[in-house]
Amino acid sequence: MGKKVKKEVEPPPKDVFDPLSIESKKAATVVLMLNSPEEEVLAKACDAIYKFASKGDENKVTLLGLGAVEPLFKLVSHEDPLVRRNATMVFGIMASNNDVRKLLRELDVTNSVIARLAPEEDIVVHEFASLCLAHMAVEYTSKVQIFEQGGLEPLIRLLSSPDPDVKKNSVECIYHLVQDFQSRAAVRELNAIPALLELLKSEYPVVQLLALKTFGVISNDRETRIILRENQGLDHLFKILETKEFNDLHVEALAVVANCLEDVDTMQLIQQTGGLKKLLSFAEMSTIPDIQKNAAKAITKAAYDPENRRILHEEEIEKCLVTLLGTDNDGAKAAASQAISAMCESLASKDAFGIQGIPQLVQLLSSENEEVKEGAAIALANLTTASPNNASAVAEAEGIEPLINVLSAKRDGTVANAATVLTNMATQEPLRFSIQSRGVMNAIVEPLQSTNSLVQSKAALTVAALGCDADARTELKNAGGLEPLVKLLHSKNDEVRRNACWAVMVCASDELTAVELCRLGALDILEEINLSTGRKNNFSEGALDKLLDNNLSQKYSQMGYLSSSNIITDGFYDYGQVKPGVKLLSLEELNLQELNDHRAIILVNAKLPDVAEDKSQDRYDGRTTSSSSSIRKSSKERASSAVVSPVEEKQESSGRSPSSLSKSSTREKGSRKGKGKKEEEKPKDEEELQTMSKIQQEVILEKVPWLPPFDSILLDYVMDASKIILPLTTTKEQVVALAQFVADKMGGPIERDKLHEFSWELHISEIEFELKCNVVPIGKIKKGTFYHRALLFKVIADRIGIGCSLVRGEYGRAWNEVKLVDDSPQGITGLLLPPQVYILDLMYQPGCLMKQGSAEADHYQHI
Repeated sequence: MGKKVKKEVEPPPKDVFDPLSIESKKAATVVLMLNSPEEEVLAKACDAIYKFASKGDENKVTLLGLGAVEPLFKLVSHEDPLVRRNATMVFGIMASNNDVRKLLRELDVTNSVIARLAPEEDIVVHEFASLCLAHMAVEYTSKVQIFEQGGLEPLIRLLSSPDPDVKKNSVECIYHLVQDFQSRAAVRELNAIPALLELLKSEYPVVQLLALKTFGVISNDRETRIILRENQGLDHLFKILETKEFNDLHVEALAVVANCLEDVDTMQLIQQTGGLKKLLSFAEMSTIPDIQKNAAKAITKAAYDPENRRILHEEEIEKCLVTLLGTDNDGAKAAASQAISAMCESLASKDAFGIQGIPQLVQLLSSENEEVKEGAAIALANLTTASPNNASAVAEAEGIEPLINVLSAKRDGTVANAATVLTNMATQEPLRFSIQSRGVMNAIVEPLQSTNSLVQSKAALTVAALGCDADARTELKNAGGLEPLVKLLHSKNDEVRRNACWAVMVCASDELTAVELCRLGALDILEEINLSTGRKNNFSEGALDKLLDNNLSQKYSQMGYLSSSNIITDGFYDYGQVKPGVKLLSLEELNLQELNDHRAIILVNAKLPDVAEDKSQDRYDGRTTSSSSSIRKSSKERASSAVVSPVEEKQESSGRSPSSLSKSSTREKGSRKGKGKKEEEKPKDEEELQTMSKIQQEVILEKVPWLPPFDSILLDYVMDASKIILPLTTTKEQVVALAQFVADKMGGPIERDKLHEFSWELHISEIEFELKCNVVPIGKIKKGTFYHRALLFKVIADRIGIGCSLVRGEYGRAWNEVKLVDDSPQGITGLLLPPQVYILDLMYQPGCLMKQGSAEADHYQHI
């Protein structure tokens, strides 16, 4: 039997692995496969990851955590088309996640993704590469990267792609990119507008919408609008507006039209083709709020150009806007109000709106919507500016109350414009009185305290317009409005500071307000402003002058001069010279100071008390030594005697006579004398009564305002001077006679070489000691020197109608200046000579007139 031979089989090569089909339900395993060297494995892994990521955002985050993004980034540029396509698909879907986009920016993937937009790439690659870029273009940094790496040009090319998804993704990415002005210019240069216009014809609404939104951005540039017009873009837009099936595109189409209407050429073209009438009719008839709102915005943009306003007025735009004011949508109302504001630059439109729109705008001031309220206020502000008729129409529409109410509105624009309307109305006196009667000065305090410079400026202007009446100034002062007004003088904003100065100038028109403004520091601030060439304004000097003119005590102490128009009134006091910036204490505060060795404060007060009182106690007539403190004491006694205590009321109700109790209640403890037994029986009752009486006296004193002591001697001087001087026929005679009268009351003429013997200082000191007060009524002074006599002359002259000024010199000198007309030269009749200024001698030769500038006058003033 032969031996059987076994046939040998060759083993397979050691480096060849048999085909293996792997199935995995774990994402981590598939992510590991992304590092495989085999194209088939990579393609399948990318496909599996795409399906997994498509299921939701959580899966994208899971893949990010497993480190899938980095290997996918490498595969986007893989040489195998299938791997490259599948990897790009994954990138396109995963880029919708914010965290993924952040990592993509760090890896700088835009260049690789843009490369996938090349013409030779598969259309699916185009779809997902453009999708990835559309997601990334949401972020500003990625916008810059896409633009700088040349992504815009291939995106524009893909607008003509046959695939609608590619078009959609590309136009969406372009829409995000053109938010930046560099990309807008590039879109124009790359001739993208025709391709974008073609997208308006797309059968897919989302593509049309994105194209319109892109036009809405790029049409903000005039150059783009020109190209759009040259490419019949307006025809495309109006076709959309005229097609009811495209009503979901009307809002965006109107936004583009709104931009186009800014150009006069476009406006004229639309008017000529009848498009403008269609647009206005479309706005009026539409029931879609956003369409109405956008139509109004379109009109607003167009109305900024004068020629456009003329065209719109010809098309009776006013009727359309008034109709929009009556819609139910707040956005449309606000937009219509803004359009009215813009159209108000045209006088013809302003008049038309005044007839048609003011009542509706006034109603909108009471809207709960802040935007509507603001729009109405802006429209009314523009309507009433330089239009008295419209201002009156606002009042007739009962707009004053709502305007005052919105001064406390939340929006600064509302407040500022409401204040403007009130200012415009205040130019008419009847309207001003009507506004003031409704408490406007209380309401304006809050805007004065605003941190917004526009509100501050308009509020100050309103105060300036309304503060020309005494009642309004008093109301503002009582409402605490002067303090915030003074603070506005510090403003770094020129307009705020200017208007605040204007308001202060107006408010300083009465003495009480002027004194309060000085107390709050307005004088110092205005002096500082006027020293600065940069901060000084037309009203700062006027405000300072007005402030001092109505606070003559401060003016004379600070400036050493009172003009003939500065009439000294009761309550004036001469404190002496003070340095700029030093605020005077009030007369009441000075009166309460302890007696000191400072210069006496000379008081002018010939005003009779309002209530008839015991003249033996209260008059400064030279026969009594009662001081201001004694007056306060007698006032206390009188006040307390006028009050009936609860105990006294009880006595009266029980039938007892209250006389003994009412008398004893005003006496000090221990002064009451009664029948000993009853005193011993009710010591507690008496003590309680006295305590209650003292409390009542203190309460009354707190309520009684302090009044300066009455100078009856000065009153007698004025009455006597009137009888003696007023009958004289010429001003010169009156001046001379008054000078002699004053000198006679102040110690008579003094010889020049014996002036040092005239002991007026001792006399004044004796009066101060007698009164136990530094404040000396001028009538008490019987030995007066230059500044006493000059002051008395000015006081009496002001009261009997003789014009003169008061000038303070150095070393206690002061003098009066009067203007007199010299007689005509001999032989010339009817010649009217200009008045000459004379210095009046009240010391040496009372009544002597010295021409200003003469050696004699100079000697009197300085030696």
